[in-house]
Amino acid sequence: MKYVSTRGQAPVLSFEEAMLSGLARDGGLYVPETVPQMSQADIRALHGLPYEEVAFRVMRPFVGDTFDDATFGDLIAKSYAQFGHAARAPLKQLGSGHFLCELFHGPTLAFKDFAMQLIGQLFEEALTRSGSRVTIVGATSGDTGSAAIEAFRGLDAVDVFILYPHGRVSEVQRRQMTTPVEENVHAVAIDGHFDDAQARLKDMFAHDDFRDGVRLAAVNSINWARVLAQVVYYFSAAVSLGAPERKVSFTVPTGNFGDIFAGYIAKGMGLPIDRLVIATNHNDILHRAVSTGNYTTGRVEPSISPSMDIQVSSNFERALFDAYDRDGNAVAQLMDELKSGGGFHVSQGALEALRDNFDSGRASEANTSATIAATHARTGELVCPHTAVGIKVAEEHRDRAVPMVTLATAHPAKFPDAVEAATGIRPPLPERMSDLMEREERITRAPNDLAALEEIIQERIRT
Repeated sequence: MKYVSTRGQAPVLSFEEAMLSGLARDGGLYVPETVPQMSQADIRALHGLPYEEVAFRVMRPFVGDTFDDATFGDLIAKSYAQFGHAARAPLKQLGSGHFLCELFHGPTLAFKDFAMQLIGQLFEEALTRSGSRVTIVGATSGDTGSAAIEAFRGLDAVDVFILYPHGRVSEVQRRQMTTPVEENVHAVAIDGHFDDAQARLKDMFAHDDFRDGVRLAAVNSINWARVLAQVVYYFSAAVSLGAPERKVSFTVPTGNFGDIFAGYIAKGMGLPIDRLVIATNHNDILHRAVSTGNYTTGRVEPSISPSMDIQVSSNFERALFDAYDRDGNAVAQLMDELKSGGGFHVSQGALEALRDNFDSGRASEANTSATIAATHARTGELVCPHTAVGIKVAEEHRDRAVPMVTLATAHPAKFPDAVEAATGIRPPLPERMSDLMEREERITRAPNDLAALEEIIQERIRT
């Protein structure tokens, strides 16, 4: 299994090489050269299997010879051992034909744990085997950072620096990043918004001397291994609802497009997905792009669903690569237009290709709060604001003949103020996190400046 860049000018890599490098040398994102196929019989055989076995069967073809079967199976088992639900990603019915897939039972109460816990195990195995070390730098709008720190804290071969926008994450999200005591993890609050943090991360990867000097690696959703791990729960949910004999649709609250792109890969593997619905908050560049073909950035407006407060959705580049018939030069031109002019227009043919696979919708702040309240009143379920965005958009796109699964991306206790404002109920943290608000924080404040951030990293990495 080989991996190619969406911009067509970087070396073709193995799974291990693509995983450890993250971003391609030409600025593109790695994708598999071909998408492995699962037959109806293969999918049918997933019925009743533990989540870990489903994960092994779905991901194994993408890994190539990086890990043998026994090692890969063991790494998967370790990754999900600390999840708080035996099903790992259980389904809960909201109403007739509408289901939630609960993705918040991991250590940091967000869907990012499914990928980050696995990638932590994969990195540790690969680095231990080679005797090398890396510096991981990540940008987060809230959940990726805490999941990365949880996955890599205390590892000898890894230093981790997470950039997050100062004052633009929830208190629970911030404290999950700033309270770990291990010396190899660092939370860096930068002045600006998530797109600023993400831009500085990409700048570091484009700065070859720095990249090579600290052996930079990325665990944002630009890392293919992150996307791959998220493919699994589409299969587990769909087979639970009758696949392959029955089609299933999914609505995904998303800002950076990684989670819904995982669904696109699942569909490409042969999973009978009817529709993939993009759900955005008022920072709705993805909805506008699919609706109009116009991908133009605007001002990032803070919201009660902060993990979607994004105007530059990095993983959308992967969808564009396929929509433009895998023409890396065409994608590189679009990304140049985005960097120089703040946007681009998707060609008619590519737009039709996107619309063949994706629908979209948006939810305002008022919509989001109303959906949290209505969901609780109707079902007794408390949902986080991101999940509420998904529920609202899902209801607008449901086909009553096809089950709809909305991905519940975070535990409501990660956003207690928004949930309490909508329902009058303040969701408590699970017992294992009950002292989070009393733990001492370690925060590094930094300007939105590449040189300053690189200096912080170079001073603090262990040699």
